[in-house]
Amino acid sequence: MNATQEQLKVKLQKALNAAFGADYVNVDPMLVPASNPKFGDYQANVALVLAKQLGQQPRAIAQQIVDKLDVSDICKLPEVAGPGFINLKLKTEYLEAQLQVIQADPRLGVPPTQNPKRVIVDYPSPNIAKEMHVGHLRPAVIGDCLSRIIEFIGHDVQRISHVGDWGTPFGMLIAYLEEAYPEALTSTETLNLGDLSSFYRQAKKRFDADANFQEAARQAVVKLQAGDEKTLLAWKIVCQLSSRAYQVIYNLLGIAPFIERGESFYNALLPEVVEELDKKELLVENQGAKCVFLEGFTNREGEPLPLIVQKSDGGYNYAATDLAAIRYRVEVDKVQRVIYPVGAEQTNHFAQIFQVGRKAGWITDDVEFVHTPFGLVLGDDGQKLKTRSGEAVRLEDLLDGAIAYARADIEKRIQQEGREETQEFIHNVAQVIGISAVKYADLSQNRTSSYIFSYDKMLALKGNTAPYMLYAYVRTQGISREGHIEFEKLGADAQIVLREDTELTLAKHLLQLDEVMGEIEKDLLPNRLCEYLYQLSDKFNKFYENCPVLKAEEPVRTSRLVLCDLTARTLKLGLSLLGIKVLERM
Repeated sequence: MNATQEQLKVKLQKALNAAFGADYVNVDPMLVPASNPKFGDYQANVALVLAKQLGQQPRAIAQQIVDKLDVSDICKLPEVAGPGFINLKLKTEYLEAQLQVIQADPRLGVPPTQNPKRVIVDYPSPNIAKEMHVGHLRPAVIGDCLSRIIEFIGHDVQRISHVGDWGTPFGMLIAYLEEAYPEALTSTETLNLGDLSSFYRQAKKRFDADANFQEAARQAVVKLQAGDEKTLLAWKIVCQLSSRAYQVIYNLLGIAPFIERGESFYNALLPEVVEELDKKELLVENQGAKCVFLEGFTNREGEPLPLIVQKSDGGYNYAATDLAAIRYRVEVDKVQRVIYPVGAEQTNHFAQIFQVGRKAGWITDDVEFVHTPFGLVLGDDGQKLKTRSGEAVRLEDLLDGAIAYARADIEKRIQQEGREETQEFIHNVAQVIGISAVKYADLSQNRTSSYIFSYDKMLALKGNTAPYMLYAYVRTQGISREGHIEFEKLGADAQIVLREDTELTLAKHLLQLDEVMGEIEKDLLPNRLCEYLYQLSDKFNKFYENCPVLKAEEPVRTSRLVLCDLTARTLKLGLSLLGIKVLERM
């Protein structure tokens, strides 16, 4: 709910009090944006709900509310319509005044939260020693976007990558390298991540087929956990090499810096977790393993399903590590909210560990742990996006492909327009458009849905795409260049006059950013911001086509320049919260 809606809600509640008594002062007036602009801007539907309680017709109730309603500073005269709707239309002079307020505000009307919290966003969390593939795109992009938005709202955000850097996979890899490529375990300069990934696949084959190798891998894990110097060095080399390779991709994606705090960080804390769960009488021994039985989870036979915390051989699984992370984040990091952008296939896992966290008393009503699930990236066939050989597409290849596609399109347009541009310009524009298109295509989907990956769709200049947003921003800068206008010098006191329908439509949309931010803070759906920016671009383009700017007479000329500036600043801010850079020219 934006500031205007809040004011109207308060006024409606005062009217309810005046019309029907103090018992009705806190009744929700059911104020919503009007479904059709011809009915106004807002609509209050409370009269329909109160009909039975008051024993009156809804229209009569609505009229009594309107008779006591004073919104003259914000709206035109309220109207009762249909069976009892109260329609409210904002005054033009009110909109003009609100635009002048946000014109002077670097935050564009989005106030910082009055209740700042310490928040952890847990992403992108790949597994060490494996190349990043298309499945790693969504946690990185969604996690980065949510971090940016929550931080902008005013919360203290810690970005933490819970990388998989411990356990049996490392035992397999180290045992294989000791046997086949021992020199790789002495320096980070002898291998690249592609080599490591290849070795990992070979090690997995050996592990699945060779009992002797399985034992060697387990012994490597034992040595690692015991702090054996040689094994520990090998582990550090693998981790450093992986982190260095991942950082190249994060830089290309424009992912903000984060802290790496992998599974290894919590290894020493796992016995404490087991001990505390045991003290609280939550642990049950089941076939030699230490488990917590959960409510609402059963196996195929309908029997209660346990969450294994410590295996029968004394080892720990990643559920134990996740529980250690929950405990640490509450007791040491002192968080009030933890957000996990992780695929929907892990929904049950998070429901289970959160339940154990609550049973243990780590998760309380004062601390929110939330899994923000997302769907898959699909190919044209509707299946997981894969190469022709059936392997997951490397993320680096996916991004390079988008940049190459964007470059080909830019070079074609430059040739058609007879322009001359430097290679540096072409390279920069291609990279910004290519990467932005991939990120925006992902974020513009409701994250709970899967989507089909298509360079053609995501790089289109029309529709809900990054190039369409970037082009709208470029258009505003073109007005600035053509008119030799410095937007920042227009001044906060520049008079705003709204005369045309497209001006009014654009103005109303510009004033809704705070409402969108508030919704995302609650439901963690970045596509709301994408939809807002798409609508903003569309409304600006209609304004641009119908309202001359530079050729208009004063004071309309300056007013329209302010609208252009506010649109540009809103697009730039909104895109930055999505992790997307703007371009001055395309």
